[in-house]
Amino acid sequence: MKIEVCLGSSCHVKGGNKIIDLLKKAIKEHQLEDKVELAGTVCLGQCKSGGVNMKIDGTIITGVTEKGFNEFFDEKVIKAL
Repeated sequence: MKIEVCLGSSCHVKGGNKIIDLLKKAIKEHQLEDKVELAGTVCLGQCKSGGVNMKIDGTIITGVTEKGFNEFFDEKVIKAL
């Protein structure tokens, strides 16, 4: 699975660096280093969403927040693997 986190200015302001840190931590805690590739990407054109945007295997996911991170990770990463 490839997760690409937006590094554009809007996502940066919405906590992009914190989401990247949470992803790194969750990937390590679940021992998924060999199953998940984490990368950055340029703006995904979804700047009006309420959080950080990313692509997971080419599908755009919008509005990821620190508060909703655990639910996002369980639904979009764990269940998809």
